[in-house]
Amino acid sequence: MKAKHWLVPALLLLSAFAQAQEKFKVGYIRVMDDAQAMVAHEAGLYKKHGLDVELIEFSSGTDLIKAIVGGQLDTGVLGFTNAVAWASKGADLKVVGGAQQGYHSIVALEGSGIEKVADLKGKILASQKEGSTADAVLRGVTLKNAELKPSDVNIMGVSPAVAVQSLVSGRVDAAFLFEPYDRIAQLVAPVQQVYEIGEVWPFPCMVVITSGDTLAKRKDAVWKSLDAQRDAIEMLDKQPAEAAKLIADYFIAEPTEDAQAW
Repeated sequence: MKAKHWLVPALLLLSAFAQAQEKFKVGYIRVMDDAQAMVAHEAGLYKKHGLDVELIEFSSGTDLIKAIVGGQLDTGVLGFTNAVAWASKGADLKVVGGAQQGYHSIVALEGSGIEKVADLKGKILASQKEGSTADAVLRGVTLKNAELKPSDVNIMGVSPAVAVQSLVSGRVDAAFLFEPYDRIAQLVAPVQQVYEIGEVWPFPCMVVITSGDTLAKRKDAVWKSLDAQRDAIEMLDKQPAEAAKLIADYFIAEPTEDAQAW
C-alpha cells in the first residue's frame, strides 16, 4: 500500500516538471562556432534552466534570420555581419549575446604556389556563399588587406563540407574555412594553413539574435536560453573531451536533409 501512496505524488511531480518546461525554438548552423547551442541541447542544459528546446538546423544565416523575423524561431546563433546587414535594412532583430570570436583560415594545396593571401590572385578559392559572414570577412578584410579585389580571385561559394571535398579532389587551389573544417581539411587533404584571421583581426564572428517582439514577450525565456549556452561554453572550456563526445555526430554526419531553407 505504501508504494501506491508514493506513486501518486511521484506522478504529480513528473507532470509538474513537464509543465514547467517552456517550449522554445533555437536555430543553429552546423559549424563549430555554434557548438554551445548543440552542447546545451545534448547535455540537457536547456532543460536544467526550464526550457523544452527544439534545436532546428539551417543551411545559412540568411535562412535563419528569415525564420527569426517570420516568428518561426525564438533565438538563433549566426554570423554578426548577417545580423547587422538585416538590422540596417529595418529587420526587427536584437543581438542579445556574443557566441564566438572568429576563427577563419586559408588552407592551400601543396604545390599550388600559395604561401600568402596575395598568392591567391588568379587561383580558385572555395568559400561560403556571397553575403555570409565568412564571405564578408574574406572580401572586406582578408583580400583587401592583401591588396586584392574579389575579381582577382575565382571564388566558389559552397558549403564547408563541399570546400573540403573540393580540396581533396583538386578542384580548387585553396579554401577559406572555419573550425572544425580547417582541421578536417588538414587531415584528409595535402594542404597547409597559410593564413588565420584571428592573428590579424579578432572579431565577434557569431552572435545570438532574437526578434524585438520575442524579446518583449518572452524575455525570461530568452535569458534562460542564454544561461544554458553560457553553461555550455563553460563545459566546452573546462571539459572539452566530454563536450566533444556530445557533438561529434553533428560534424561526422552529413547535414540533415531537412535543414531549413525558409
